[in-house]
Amino acid sequence: MKKFLSVAMIAVLLLFGACSKKEEQPQPTPQAPMMKQGPIVETPSQALPPSHEATGQKVEYNVVVPPDVKDKWSGVKLIIEDKQTNKIQEYTVKLSSEFKIPDSKLTIKLGDFLPDFKLGAQVITSASNNLVNPAVGVVIYEDGSQIFPESGEWGWLYAKHPTMHPFQHSRFSVLLKEGIAK
Repeated sequence: MKKFLSVAMIAVLLLFGACSKKEEQPQPTPQAPMMKQGPIVETPSQALPPSHEATGQKVEYNVVVPPDVKDKWSGVKLIIEDKQTNKIQEYTVKLSSEFKIPDSKLTIKLGDFLPDFKLGAQVITSASNNLVNPAVGVVIYEDGSQIFPESGEWGWLYAKHPTMHPFQHSRFSVLLKEGIAK
C-alpha cells in the first residue's frame, strides 16, 4: 500500500508540476521590415493606380490640385536619357506646357505637379505642399500618337520612386528630378 501511495503522490506532483508550468508559446519569427516600394496610396482594395484596369472595369480619376499647391509650383526638372548615345540631359519645363525632346519624335505634355501625391478612391491630389512624394502628370506622344500612359488621361512620374509605373521606350527614359517653386 505504501508503494501505491508513493507512486500516486509522485504522479500527482508531476501532474501538478505540469499544470503549473507555463506552456511555452511558439515565438513568431521575426520578419524583415517592409520596404517602401512606392507612393503611399489610400485606395479601396478594388481600385488600382492610374493607367491600370481592374478586371475589365476602368476607374476614372479626377485630379484635384489644392489652391496653395497650384500657387507654389511653376515647373519641374526632367532628366532625359538617350540610351543610344548614353547622353543624359536635364531640362526645366513649365507646367501645363509641351516639351519636344531634342533629336527625337517624342513630345511630353506636362500636367500638374503634386508635391505630396495621394491617390484616393477616385481622386488624385496632393496631401500637402511638402515634398513628401513628388509626382508630375505627363502624356508622352511619338509622332503625334500617345504612347504613355497606355490608357487614361495622365501617366505619373515620381521623383522618389522612378521605377513606379515608369515611361518605357526603346531609346529614351524620362525621369522627374524635382519641382520648381515660383
